[in-house]
Amino acid sequence: MAVQEDYLFWKLADYFISDQGYRMIQLSGDQDELWLEKMEHKTIKAIRLLQYNLDWSNWLQRDIEVTAQKAESVRKQLGKREMPVLNIYVTKYLPVDDYEFRITVPFMPENAKTSVQTLIIESGKPDSLSAVEAIFEKPLTFLSGNYTEMDVDALKHAALSKAVKTAKKEKEMFNFGKPFFTYIFIFIQVAVFLVLEAMGGSTDTSTLIKYGAKFNPLILDGEWWRFLTPIVLHIGLLHLLMNTLALFYLGSAVERVYGNLRFLFIYLAAGFGGTLASFIFSPTLSAGASGAIFGCFGALLYFGLIYPSLFFRTIGFNILVVLGINLAFGFTIPGIDNAGHIGGLIGGFLATGIVHFPKKKRPLLQFLFLAASFCLAAGLLKYGFNEPGRLLNEQTAMVMAQEHINAEEYEKARSMLADFVKEGNASPEAYFLLSYAEIKAGQLEEAKVHLLHVVKEEASFHEAHYNLALIYLEEDNTEKARHHAQKAAGLKSEQEEYQKLLNQIE
Repeated sequence: MAVQEDYLFWKLADYFISDQGYRMIQLSGDQDELWLEKMEHKTIKAIRLLQYNLDWSNWLQRDIEVTAQKAESVRKQLGKREMPVLNIYVTKYLPVDDYEFRITVPFMPENAKTSVQTLIIESGKPDSLSAVEAIFEKPLTFLSGNYTEMDVDALKHAALSKAVKTAKKEKEMFNFGKPFFTYIFIFIQVAVFLVLEAMGGSTDTSTLIKYGAKFNPLILDGEWWRFLTPIVLHIGLLHLLMNTLALFYLGSAVERVYGNLRFLFIYLAAGFGGTLASFIFSPTLSAGASGAIFGCFGALLYFGLIYPSLFFRTIGFNILVVLGINLAFGFTIPGIDNAGHIGGLIGGFLATGIVHFPKKKRPLLQFLFLAASFCLAAGLLKYGFNEPGRLLNEQTAMVMAQEHINAEEYEKARSMLADFVKEGNASPEAYFLLSYAEIKAGQLEEAKVHLLHVVKEEASFHEAHYNLALIYLEEDNTEKARHHAQKAAGLKSEQEEYQKLLNQIE
């Protein structure tokens, strides 16, 4: 091939790689065919350069069709909705027969989403490059005079060096560190799960509370460490397996991109953010690494914010799909602490903005992320501790009251439930538990009032009838004691204590 065409071919390659930011996909063994891509370009996603002396237009048509097939395959691999391709021929001669009608309109295969726009660049005629300059809105500059093989080699070296350097730099973005803390956290959460199973069960409420689950009443009492300890606790084997698998894949990816110490900060900050959001918006007991794992999603979204083209060319599409599915599950399946998930997502995103990328600094941006994180966390904490009543519900109060009763702290249990009963919307179960605490505290009159409310609201509540019978027996009111003992025995005839009490009264 003549030096003239060689120079023109590599000049175009260097123009697309160095000036337009295209990346090299494939270079043929003879180095006369080059494929480039830039998915973020608005109109031209891929470029195919071919150095070939055209002869007949039939060959040109067949080659355009093959080019479209290759481009369609690339489109499907990348999951793109469309693939506009610029197909450029560098040639010494134009086809000998009529060819213009074959390239006037972009070629689109049937039932495909690829279009091929074809240009023919004839060497020795600089005007033929005007179509390229019009598309990319940047002029192509050429050396004056004749070109030598040294000129061609210099252009080839420049283009290929730039392509290799870009590819190496992008690859390094995903290999800054090796997973270390990811495996440490996996080990810790598995070990803690085994401890929970040995000490009462990972699904046992008392055991979870004892070992640090998020429980609003105790956080309000000053147990601040519960903002972090839930990260390593899991409720049941399935919960552990799902979070361990997610941490293995997402945690490894984030730690490779940001390095070990940055990952540690991001993971813990996201875990704190998830627990804080759950503390504010979900009064129920919760535990799990889900918030911290969603923080890994947040870290990858930050990657997409700073490097959008690289993000969407590599992991972006898959990350967004998986994140969307997980959020959808959180909103549709009951029992999932979606507040913790969203809090972890935001926390991970903000934490990543604070540390940014290894060996890169954006002081102003990092300061803004730090200030936003501090203000958001401080505002939520202030709201939570200034409005504690909003962070509790009846279920939480009953769980806490039961814990106090188990510890024989009856006055604390009574006080915990009294506020909910005063509001008038408490369930019979809450009234009954309150009455039990009052009986243990020696407040029989108050207990009787609350038990009468229970049987009025739910006549089949046999435990309430039994306790009323005991209170009336204590008051020497045999008739009422007998009435409620008969009710209890009739509702639960297999309960021996009920029958014994009735026989005692009779």
